[in-house]
Amino acid sequence: MSIAADEPAAPQSARDRVYEWVRDEIIKGTLPGGRFLDEVWVSESVGTSRTPVREAFHRLNSEKFIDLLPRRGAQVRSVTSREMEEVYASRRLIEGHAASALCIAEAGAPPDLETLAGQMEEAGRAEDWFTVARLDRTFHRTIVDAHGNSVLTELYDALRSRQQRVAVRAMQIRPQRLPEIDRQHRAIIAALTHNSVDEVIAILNEHLRPIPEITAALG
Repeated sequence: MSIAADEPAAPQSARDRVYEWVRDEIIKGTLPGGRFLDEVWVSESVGTSRTPVREAFHRLNSEKFIDLLPRRGAQVRSVTSREMEEVYASRRLIEGHAASALCIAEAGAPPDLETLAGQMEEAGRAEDWFTVARLDRTFHRTIVDAHGNSVLTELYDALRSRQQRVAVRAMQIRPQRLPEIDRQHRAIIAALTHNSVDEVIAILNEHLRPIPEITAALG
């Protein structure tokens, strides 16, 4: 079974190309927190005029990736421990509800989860944190989407970019957690397969909890 891609296949506007390029570089950590972004440099890097850059900056600002500072320009925001805790808390609510509903309905584990877990493990061995975070997001969204509540899926999708950024930052700080994360993904699949509400909630709560060593590093 093929796994649906996160990104739409439709042609992108210049503004969207700028937005996605800057967003992805911030998620990867190539553009670190605190860095100022020059409009000319960004426009040359993406191959656009400066107008789409300004438009993309406003969207990135609204999504908390950058701050627009008077007379100083655009500055990349740092991931904070509070942001990480809030993203995890939101995910526990949405994913926990969706996973519980699947178990109650005895729907079993969505079939794509096994493939995604294997792809994540492969990307982790290569220390490709951006790909790991993208696949991790797809793994968990597959559970939410399988529940069939379109409003819940829309709410979950609103977390997408911040979810990936938090995941990449966490793995950069503590990459030795990856085997545990892989184990938890396999345990989530098993719990869903057995339609065990208590088990899947316990695993998700463990999986989506802030790690003290990581939150301490974020400050």
